[in-house]
Amino acid sequence: MKTKIAALGLSLLAVGACTTTDPYTGQTVRSNTRTGILAGAAGGALLGYLTNTNKSEEGRTNALIGAGVGALAGGAVGAYMDRQQAELRRELAGSGVEVERRGDDIVLNMPSDVTFGVDQSDVQSRFYPVLDDIAATLSRYPQTLIDVAGHADSTGADAYNQALSERRASSVASYLVSRGVLQDRLYVVGYGESRPVASNATEQGRAQNRRVEITVRPFRG
Repeated sequence: MKTKIAALGLSLLAVGACTTTDPYTGQTVRSNTRTGILAGAAGGALLGYLTNTNKSEEGRTNALIGAGVGALAGGAVGAYMDRQQAELRRELAGSGVEVERRGDDIVLNMPSDVTFGVDQSDVQSRFYPVLDDIAATLSRYPQTLIDVAGHADSTGADAYNQALSERRASSVASYLVSRGVLQDRLYVVGYGESRPVASNATEQGRAQNRRVEITVRPFRG
């Protein structure tokens, strides 16, 4: 059973639950002030497309076009993403956030040890300035889609790890929206322990698996 949430007006309100073949789960992310948003996210607000018009990739595309965001095409894609990557690398140097290029996509890997406390889903306050820099850069490059994904290690029950990964992804997405990132650009998902990047047999590997990834993709319309 996966819960889908649609945003209505300036608020994000729950509208029901259903079973879907979509690998993502959708729930609300509240847009609040810097000091108050994270408790709301950790309290159960969550995932999916954060627009008030869609629950699909096509819907997100339509919402962005309706918001006046132009699509990238041809050779403009590489140059646009190159500039954004360079700016992110400059802003995030020394922050603990890894900036990786995967084709035309940019992936920001935020390990839990710099983002969250142990077994917590509220972003640590010392990480706010880093997210502020990320939000500012994303806002300067509006012709991109933003996917926020939470991941967990294999310690504990599958269901618990799934919920924790969702809450962490939601906290990061909520913060970005609160700092001015257009919510129509966002998609939020928790993968639990299903997508490890290292072995869960060691503490070092488990630490790598506990993470939130932001994938920034060119908007091609």
